[in-house]
Amino acid sequence: MADVQPVERRKSRELWAFLFLTVVFWPLLAIAVVGGYGLAVWLYQLVAGPPGA
Repeated sequence: MADVQPVERRKSRELWAFLFLTVVFWPLLAIAVVGGYGLAVWLYQLVAGPPGA
């Protein structure tokens, strides 16, 4: 027989998952994406030179 969690416990876990995603995961992912893009541009300019030169 499947182990059925009480509704309150499931809602609590969903709330904690939502808070983790909104407070920790997505902000860190956004910082990593923007930082990675900045690093890629910087490395490209090391090789190709600054724009407009």
